[in-house]
Amino acid sequence: MPGYIKVEALRMLRNKRYVIFVVAFPVAFYLLSANLYGAGGVGAGAALMVSMSAYGALAASMMSTAVPWAQERRSGWLRQLQVTPLANRTIIVTKLVTALLLVLPSILLVCAAAVLTQGVSLPPGRWAALILVMWAGAVPFAALGLTIGSLLPPDTGQPVAVIGTFGLAALGGLWFQVDALPSTMRAVAHVMPSFSYADMGQSVIAGHGVPLSDALTVGAWAVGLGAVALAAYRRATVRG
Repeated sequence: MPGYIKVEALRMLRNKRYVIFVVAFPVAFYLLSANLYGAGGVGAGAALMVSMSAYGALAASMMSTAVPWAQERRSGWLRQLQVTPLANRTIIVTKLVTALLLVLPSILLVCAAAVLTQGVSLPPGRWAALILVMWAGAVPFAALGLTIGSLLPPDTGQPVAVIGTFGLAALGGLWFQVDALPSTMRAVAHVMPSFSYADMGQSVIAGHGVPLSDALTVGAWAVGLGAVALAAYRRATVRG
């Protein structure tokens, strides 16, 4: 499995679309937003850092799985994997691990931009906790990307993944405050994994630790979407 993970990670890092839109875009968006709302000081810069890190991780985990997975399914690569000793569960776990590895660059670069341009500073332990939470909390989004890639063709899966990413970012309060949404949308937002995901990061930088309710919400989504991704993969390989 480690060899398979390495191959998958290197293949995505050579993908210019991944580098530009998934890694560079969150950093550029952070710098633009920080300059627009810079009057809020270091505290605003730190809060914005968490929001843009969450957006970058969300986009990276979904984009690095949905479309490549759909393309591999169309090319017959998934059928070839079926004749290898790798079990279905191992293949899905490998994809999830690879997606999580590809999440790290966007998180680290946004944090570096916050430090270098906005003077954001946190104790070492809080930095470590923030990066760990933002990294591990991306599991539900990677699983959702795999599900999309297993169920839809590449030309349909790409716009669905983009719309899903934007929808989760908006409902999660990554671009603006959830309190500004209508009451019905606020209720929906509070059960979304993206809302709890970003809230965990905001709580960590405030020194409050990870709220249990947020951890349970993200964990439940991770288990549920992981099971759906495995079922969708089995369905795709049977049909393929």
